[in-house]
Amino acid sequence: MLIATSIAIAAAGACAWFTLCFLFWQGSWQLLYHPAAAVTRTPASVGLAFDPVAFATTETGAPRLRGWWISGEAQSRFTAIYLHGASGNVGDTVDALKALHDAGMNVLAFDYRGYGQSEAAHPSEAHWSEDAESAIDYLTNTRHVRAASIVLVGQGLGANLALEEAAAHPELGGVVLDAPVTAPQDAIFSDPRARLVPARLLVRDRWDANAAAARLLLPSLWLYREQAPGAASQRTREAGREAYSRVTARKQEVWLPDASDASQSFETGLARWMDDLSNKR
Repeated sequence: MLIATSIAIAAAGACAWFTLCFLFWQGSWQLLYHPAAAVTRTPASVGLAFDPVAFATTETGAPRLRGWWISGEAQSRFTAIYLHGASGNVGDTVDALKALHDAGMNVLAFDYRGYGQSEAAHPSEAHWSEDAESAIDYLTNTRHVRAASIVLVGQGLGANLALEEAAAHPELGGVVLDAPVTAPQDAIFSDPRARLVPARLLVRDRWDANAAAARLLLPSLWLYREQAPGAASQRTREAGREAYSRVTARKQEVWLPDASDASQSFETGLARWMDDLSNKR
């Protein structure tokens, strides 16, 4: 009887642990990704004309991805693919899209699966990569945009994605990385529940910016936000530059002030980088 009881207790404990592992595997994405379904702003709110777009169709013809096409001036030299961060959706990026348009670029902005009006799905590094690939394919094969004129522009975790995609596509024109996230996987692995399960075996997302930076062959512009003065600011600066230091291709970094004039600094830095990109093509 004692042996049977011990076996029953051990089996119950094992079942509870495996259940915990399953629940962590199923829901851990919510520690890193925070999508919103309602798109509350469009480019029209800042005076930009745009066309709704839908692409990456399924076998039944239903589009997986939805977003906006914003035409630049008639002589626009570059077309940006805007890759937003882990929270919200494309509606939160309108001001950034206007800055890209004002810099003279065509802009394709879209939501990953699980965000906004795109197909429902749990976000992941693999899904984001597939969606970015679909955006590149849409521009080159549907809109017939020259690959060499495409610039990937990512913000937050979208900058990490832009870096990975840029490393995989040396035929593109360049990449702009706006405040890439240092060690984004820590949001998952530092959670107390991760200590109860083999989290690194259950979660595949890694977002290895250093490895992608070492493979990058495209010209890159790295944008960082200054923090309040002090030791923490210095540590942030040093951590943010680790991936940058791995890049051997042509690169430039700009530290934006954490103030009201950050937008102007962004536009100025972007315009200078684009001029340099045009002159050296």
